Amino acid sequence: MKAIAYRKNSVLSEEDCLTDVTTERPVPGPYDLCVAIHAVSVNPVDTKIRAGLVDAPDSVNYLGWDASGIVDSVGEKVTLFSPGDKVYYAGSFHRSGSNAQFHLVDERIAGHMPKSLNFAAAAALPLTSLTAWQLLFERLCVLQDKKSATGSLLILGAGGGVGSMMIQLARRLTDLTVIGTASRAQSRDWCLALGAHHVINHRLSLNEQISSLPIPPVTYIAALSNTAEHWIQLSELIAPQGKVAVITDHDSLDSVPFKAKSVSLHWEMVFTRPLFETPDMVEQHHILEKIAALVDDGVLRSTVNCVLHPLDAARLREAHRLVENGGITGKVVVANSPANTKN
Repeated sequence: MKAIAYRKNSVLSEEDCLTDVTTERPVPGPYDLCVAIHAVSVNPVDTKIRAGLVDAPDSVNYLGWDASGIVDSVGEKVTLFSPGDKVYYAGSFHRSGSNAQFHLVDERIAGHMPKSLNFAAAAALPLTSLTAWQLLFERLCVLQDKKSATGSLLILGAGGGVGSMMIQLARRLTDLTVIGTASRAQSRDWCLALGAHHVINHRLSLNEQISSLPIPPVTYIAALSNTAEHWIQLSELIAPQGKVAVITDHDSLDSVPFKAKSVSLHWEMVFTRPLFETPDMVEQHHILEKIAALVDDGVLRSTVNCVLHPLDAARLREAHRLVENGGITGKVVVANSPANTKN
């Protein structure tokens, strides 16, 4: 089969940072789906592993932690899917990624693709949707009840992939006041279009901007980008007994500033369940099924912004460049043919 290999500690100006290769087609294990890949999304984790900023296990030969495609074959213990099913998923950190013609994924972390989306739009959803859902409803313990959740949710770095999904989930499924941060006019408009009640500039004083808004106290914070830079400000503006969830800057955070307010801190790692094969691993399947239903019901929308094709090393290099340079709202997707960008 065809695949795109990566070279660790490489930069995009080097031709062999991502290369087209031919390798053996994978054989599914007992709980695996062998998926014929139709589209992949590029996330910051892809670019960081390639650049050597994040270590990946030696078992990872190909990048790619977002995919959509069609089930080609299944393992002997698979019960949730059948060959021919359209699926989408984020995969697992300890297995090779989806930048390949065929890819193996445990059925317990895959979902049936939204019926209303094409492969490109579906590939933009899994990793960010899972992260946002787990962060909001599992880590921060926000209730999915328009009458129960009170206070405000501040999303630091709301214009990115996870923030884009969290805005939608919080606005559509809870009664929280949603405040996003963005520094560019394009990002601000994007966040407002997705449902944020307010958008403030994270390049200016967060405290001053929050204090000027007619909003309930900030009881929840989702720190998604440049967390360390704003850490002290976050400790000052969070309400007593509030909750803060973090996905970045894990090597440089000091929890002491939050102690006086009895603020609880929560880490979110989207790969925890598959990486440790937790007893509730199938919950990722259930979340993706819920996300698909919400998309098909018109409650949520895909955040795909840029689609490239075909799925080869050259197009992936371009996608990595867009993600690495930043400044783009929504998701960058690479599809294996133009047909997969149409419904």
